[in-house]
Amino acid sequence: MSAAWPQVSLGELLRLERRPVDVIADHEYQEIGIFSYGRGIFHKRPRSGLEVGDKALFLMKEGDVILQITFAWEGAIALCSKAEDGLYGSVRYPTFRVDETQCFPPFLVRYLCTKEGLEQIGRICPGSAGRNRVLALKRLPEVMIPLPALEEQRRIVAKIEELVARLRLVQALRRETAHGVLAIPRSILSSDSSGHFVRLRDLVRLRAPDVVVQPDQQYQFAGVYSFGRGIFRSVNKMGNEFSYRKLTRVHQGNFVYPKLMAWEGALGVVPPDCDGMVVSTEFPVFEIDETAIAPEVLDIHFRSPEVWPSLSGQSGGTNVRRRRLNPQDFLNLQMKLPSKATQSHLVGVVRGLTKVSKLQVKTTAEVEALGRAILDRAFKGEL
Repeated sequence: MSAAWPQVSLGELLRLERRPVDVIADHEYQEIGIFSYGRGIFHKRPRSGLEVGDKALFLMKEGDVILQITFAWEGAIALCSKAEDGLYGSVRYPTFRVDETQCFPPFLVRYLCTKEGLEQIGRICPGSAGRNRVLALKRLPEVMIPLPALEEQRRIVAKIEELVARLRLVQALRRETAHGVLAIPRSILSSDSSGHFVRLRDLVRLRAPDVVVQPDQQYQFAGVYSFGRGIFRSVNKMGNEFSYRKLTRVHQGNFVYPKLMAWEGALGVVPPDCDGMVVSTEFPVFEIDETAIAPEVLDIHFRSPEVWPSLSGQSGGTNVRRRRLNPQDFLNLQMKLPSKATQSHLVGVVRGLTKVSKLQVKTTAEVEALGRAILDRAFKGEL
C-alpha cells in the first residue's frame, strides 16, 4: 500500500446497523448471498415466511457494507447497491454504515478484497479449519485501512471500475463463444432422423433425498443456472441456517433441476467439479440409465432453448415466477432418443469441446488474476 496514505482503524469507519424484521407467514422474502473473492452479491429465490420459518432475517439498505461472518476471510465482502435495497439477509450478514466524511464506501470494499486487506481480515477470523473461521466483529478495529483524501479515493475507484469494465467485456465475449460452441452438439441432435420418441421415465430414475441435516454441520450446495448454463457451486451453509430436514447428495452424471425455474432452462447434468455437493428437496435429482442414453445427450437436449416451452406447459402455477415442474410431470415428458451411432458421435464432439472449455476456464482465470493485479496496483498508488 502507498506509504504516503494515513492508516485509519476500520472501527472508526464502520458502524454496525442491523434492522431485524418480523417474518410473516404469507409474505414473501428474498434473501441475498455474497460470492467469495470480492465477486459481489447474488439474489436468492423469493420464499414465503412459512418457508423461512423461525430463521431471523434483517433488512438490507443501499450503501450497507456487509462482511459475511463465515466467509469474510475468503472475500465474501460487498457493498449493497440499489438492487439490494429492501432485500434480506440472515444473521450471518451483518450490515454496517460507513462514515462517509472520511471514507468512500466502494473504496473501502475494494481495499478489503485486496490480498493485504484479506490478510488482515483473516487474522480476525479465528477457527481451527478454513470452513469454521468466523469473523470476530469486536476485533474490527484491529484492521487498518490506508486512507487518502476523499477526492483521491473516488479517483482510484473510478479508475478501477474503468479497467474492470474492460475485463468484464472480455469475459462477456468468452461467454458468447461458449454459447456458440453449444450450437454444434445441438445441431447433431436436431439432424438425427433415425431417433424415436420415448418418455423420460424410461431413461431416468428419481432419487430420494439421502442426507439427514445436522444443525452443526456445513453443507456445500450446488445450484442450476437458468438459460441452459449448467450446474454450479453455490452457497455453503450450516445446517441451522435453513429449514430443510433432508437434502439430496448429487453425483457426477446425475440430472437435476429446480422445480421453480425449470421452465426457464435451469436443467443439467452434474459435472465432475460438483460431485458430492447437495441440493434441497426443491431440486429433483435423477439417476440416468446410461445403457439407454448418454448423460451428454440428455444434457444437451435440455440446455436447448427450443425445448423450454414444453417445460413451461408442464409447470403448474399462474404466476410466471411460481410455476413448478413436478418430478412426475417431468417423467411423463417425451424426448426424441437419438440412435446409438448419433449418441456416440455427439459424446465424442462434446468431449472435444470440453477440452476447449477447459482452455477457456484457464484464460478466464488469467483474466481474474489480472483483475486482482489491478486492485494491487491501485492501492499501491500506481494507477
